[in-house]
Amino acid sequence: MKKTAAWLVRYALEQLNVKFTFGIPGVHNTEIYDELEQSNNITPVLVTHEGYGAFMADAVSRSSDSIGTLVIVPAAGATHSASGIGEAYLDGIPMLVISGGVRTDSEFEYQLHDMDQHKMLEPITKKCFKVLSHEEVVPTLFEAFKVANEGEPGPVFVEIPVNLQLDKGEVSELPSFRPITTNVSDIDEQLSQAANLLAQAKNPGIFVGWGGVEATKYTEEIADLIGSPVSTTLQGVSAFSAKHPLHTGMSFGPAAVPAATNAFKDCDCLLAIGTRFAEIATGSFGVTVPENLIHIDINKKVFNANYPAKVTIEGDATQVLSKLVTVLKQQVTSQKDASAMKAAIASDKKSYNDEWLAHDSKDRVNPASFFNELRAAIDDDAYVITDDGNHTFLTAELMPCYRAKHFFSPTDFNCMGYAIPALVGAKLANPENQVVGIIGDGAFLMSQTELFTAANLNLGAVFTVFNDGELAQISQAQNVPYNKKTCTVLPNLRLQALSEAAGCRYIRLENNAEISEKIAEALAIASENIPVVLDVNIDYSKKTRFTQGIIGTNLKRMKTPTKVRMVSRALWRRVTA
Repeated sequence: MKKTAAWLVRYALEQLNVKFTFGIPGVHNTEIYDELEQSNNITPVLVTHEGYGAFMADAVSRSSDSIGTLVIVPAAGATHSASGIGEAYLDGIPMLVISGGVRTDSEFEYQLHDMDQHKMLEPITKKCFKVLSHEEVVPTLFEAFKVANEGEPGPVFVEIPVNLQLDKGEVSELPSFRPITTNVSDIDEQLSQAANLLAQAKNPGIFVGWGGVEATKYTEEIADLIGSPVSTTLQGVSAFSAKHPLHTGMSFGPAAVPAATNAFKDCDCLLAIGTRFAEIATGSFGVTVPENLIHIDINKKVFNANYPAKVTIEGDATQVLSKLVTVLKQQVTSQKDASAMKAAIASDKKSYNDEWLAHDSKDRVNPASFFNELRAAIDDDAYVITDDGNHTFLTAELMPCYRAKHFFSPTDFNCMGYAIPALVGAKLANPENQVVGIIGDGAFLMSQTELFTAANLNLGAVFTVFNDGELAQISQAQNVPYNKKTCTVLPNLRLQALSEAAGCRYIRLENNAEISEKIAEALAIASENIPVVLDVNIDYSKKTRFTQGIIGTNLKRMKTPTKVRMVSRALWRRVTA
């Protein structure tokens, strides 16, 4: 049979359960877009920038069972989308990136968009493919999907030359996609060692990353069995419900909330699940990890990279933990009494919240008051998405998350501008769920054009902007050593004008007295499929534990001459200011 490559792309994506594609049509991919428009299963979404389309695709992958997919033009489309692809790569998020390509049958050089995209994208993708015949289209896309999802997930790039899209070519068959199955084997010895260490530990702890987000059931079972406190990485905030009495919060060192710092201070055996022990997760590598570290991850490259492990187990967290529970129950026959630990965690959480509530925010909005009201107002299964900035860590510390995969943010790539497009992707994939974003005003400026996309698609999401007029996370870090703020004070931001120009509703939240009313108003508008920008006059004068912790950790790590110079300069500028 003869088919165009564009038709074959549509066929393959339908087989792969792709529900949305994101991108901008151009001369090298219009044939694919024409085919997608005819699909009953796939909705092609026009974005204002391919980088933001990549963030939308990222959010679809994080919040649903469908893989986020880009369909872009070559060259500029690839460079624009690179930030979103890089975020997915470092955060371990599967993504298909399908690009048109220049003609392979032309006699001419220097075609439009002619560049080696593969060399540019190789460092931020798991694999790059270039299709050279019609026969290769479907098998290549199936293989790309497999690579994107196997092992540690990530983005995969596929280039399809425009001449193949336009011309019909011979294909011998149209194969059906067979779902990927993986099994963990030959880990009995490691499981026995891990179970023994956990059973013998006096003060075990559990640290969960995004790699354990599908394994919450088993993590809870192990925590209950051994009476262990549980902390998470930033990316893994949703991997353990904040409703569980052994939940402590993000991280467990000096940059963590008091509940986590105190619960883990005497930890003698740590079970780490689906985490790389990367910089943000460890508070700039400020945590103390015990000698008895059990590290479970699907990517063996992370083992012993930053902290030596006594036992390493390579495999999918859900499969490994299900087996570990069985082995552990043979050694721990009854649940450990964790009542004292649970009481201490609850007390520390209440004290920390009270500390924030007692902070005088003057005529601005107190972050703890805001998050207390927001948590009470939204459903347990609402999606909460943050951008990158001070608001990220306020959310992680003060906003409890109850459902797996219902909180996410840009993490290891740490790209500002993520949240607005991510809300679009999450709401498309989950139209019945509430979707709320917490976005810094600097991050809002980066990707606010996608509010037009949200309004055009009638997506009832709440885009909450923490508005303080600064790039707060960096300005706070500048203020201590420099006593000045360089390039971190934002220009006058007329949020109402921007929001209404995009077709969104606008609400201003001025002070604490208005919190409950304005949140309720925003959620009511969003329930009518209207995007709403909630402009919060936020108070950033109190630092998060994360900010305090990483500043202290990095100051201690500095060489003495540098430390003396930094401290002396800060003191001198304060005296002479």
